[in-house]
Amino acid sequence: MKKEAFEDSQLFKIRHSCEHVFAQAVTELFPGKVKLAVAHISEDGWSNDARWDIKLSDEDLPKIEAKMKEIIAADLPIVKKIVSYEEAKAIFKDNPFKLEWLEEIAAADKEVSLYYTGESYADLCKGPHVESTGEIGAFKLLSVGGAYWRGSEENEMLTRVYGTAFASQQELDDYLKRMEEAQLRDHRKVGKDLDLFVFSDVVGKGLPLWTPKGSTIRRELERYIVDEELRRGYLHVYTPDIAKLELYQKSGHYPYYKDSMYAPIEIDDERFMLRPMTCPHHFEYYLSKPRSYKELPMRIAELAKLYRYEKSGELSGLMRVRSFCLADAHIVCTKEQAQEMINEVLELIKAVAETFGLKEGEHYSYRLSLGDRSDDKKYFKDDESWEYGESVLRRVLEARKAPFYEAEGEAAFYGPKIDIQMKNVLGKEDTAFTVQYDFVMPKRFKLNYINEESKEEEAIVIHRSSIGAIERVMAFLIEHFAGAFPVWLHPEQVRIIPIGLDQQEYAKSVVDSLKASLPGIRVSVDDSSNTLNKRILEAQQEKVPYMIVIGKQEVANGTVNVRLRNGQSLGEISVNDLAERVKEKIQSKALDL
Repeated sequence: MKKEAFEDSQLFKIRHSCEHVFAQAVTELFPGKVKLAVAHISEDGWSNDARWDIKLSDEDLPKIEAKMKEIIAADLPIVKKIVSYEEAKAIFKDNPFKLEWLEEIAAADKEVSLYYTGESYADLCKGPHVESTGEIGAFKLLSVGGAYWRGSEENEMLTRVYGTAFASQQELDDYLKRMEEAQLRDHRKVGKDLDLFVFSDVVGKGLPLWTPKGSTIRRELERYIVDEELRRGYLHVYTPDIAKLELYQKSGHYPYYKDSMYAPIEIDDERFMLRPMTCPHHFEYYLSKPRSYKELPMRIAELAKLYRYEKSGELSGLMRVRSFCLADAHIVCTKEQAQEMINEVLELIKAVAETFGLKEGEHYSYRLSLGDRSDDKKYFKDDESWEYGESVLRRVLEARKAPFYEAEGEAAFYGPKIDIQMKNVLGKEDTAFTVQYDFVMPKRFKLNYINEESKEEEAIVIHRSSIGAIERVMAFLIEHFAGAFPVWLHPEQVRIIPIGLDQQEYAKSVVDSLKASLPGIRVSVDDSSNTLNKRILEAQQEKVPYMIVIGKQEVANGTVNVRLRNGQSLGEISVNDLAERVKEKIQSKALDL
């Protein structure tokens, strides 16, 4: 749902009002102990940030919920009232957070709006709300966490309480069930259980360390996308992780991205930066010699290590990190080639998504992110180019009959873009990939080519990512598959479990046969002293696709007994049949076993 549509919805009003009821409940339960700061309403629920003079924990939430139910049952009216700045200052004289908001409201010369719940409770708020607390429906307090005041690490750490609300109990129950499933699939939990990645405070926050198993999955993803791009005419390159600051000044990324870039490193009286993006590097490669129209479109691609400073509070497993690898590319082409190139990119993205079983319209959709002509500070001023670029992207989406919506003010500073919005396990949209039309960088870098009339002409650039950041796509796939990766991705494709000591030699010969038939197969033997049931259970917990149990009968028959991780048994088959089955699943990148 678009942000504007959500903020006008009844669900937004219900959640906003529920947050007010929470605020009223805690001020009545803990008088003088809570200084309310700010609330956030989202498509998942709501949260409340406040300074608590007592230690609040999840154990306190039932008590607060009980008080909230009293307020809701009382069906108190929720009424808007416009007051003077001085009146508001008097009401919130003991709350430094509200006073800070009031200063900003006064500076912007805006009206001071309060919402009263019943006669006693009032909060600084612009709304909207339901008419009375009785309309709130079903709610649940979810957890207690922390957040910096106004999102800045330089400010005070506040207590954040998360909650949600729905129009009906059934909707709330369905949501809580999805939440429970999401927690079981959480990539941080599953990644730890499957030993895929770790973090170290000594290395630094947001800097993942990949285990051998996690590295295997990552390597398969990287090989897959590089091979796929090479097949489609991309030129893969390697460029440095560091560059002189002036490169990013030339591109205009600095100071636009200054706050999310690492501080300059001074070497030999020159300033260098860890790169937050690859485009300037690729443009300098393009400029290394004169280019002809015959070379266009030029698809420059790279698996690029990038570094961006994310605030500590925003780091989240592999989803938000400070070091990541982006499957990045920049297509330098003529203006006339742009529509075809954008369509070609969307075809690649669709092919990648289908490889993982993701369907257009069901698992992902498109957002046409537009610029704001009135915002000269955020966006490059060239109305004609904006109109043309946006129309090109729109025509591609319309011609493909793709499910998309438009969002003003979501474009990059150098041009409009198509964001591929992927749904996570909670049904929430995250931007997974982007396709951007860029008419600014060609001007800044003088990305020209010699046309058919032997004259210099300015190119345009299509920025795109085919599989996104490897870290983020790993997080998404861990949750999407709940760790049960397809055979081609799984770090261990076959595990052989000999029942006793007498079968261990035969088990090793099966390994040799599989490796001879299928070089690169990832197979192991579990000949530990654990019981057979425990070894089978461990293989199932680690989501190993094929478990091969070998007993006296299999040795005598020269066969293997195959069990799938879902508990299904294929019975006794030959080693050659097993190798052919695994080979077919790997080569076709099948989703089933």
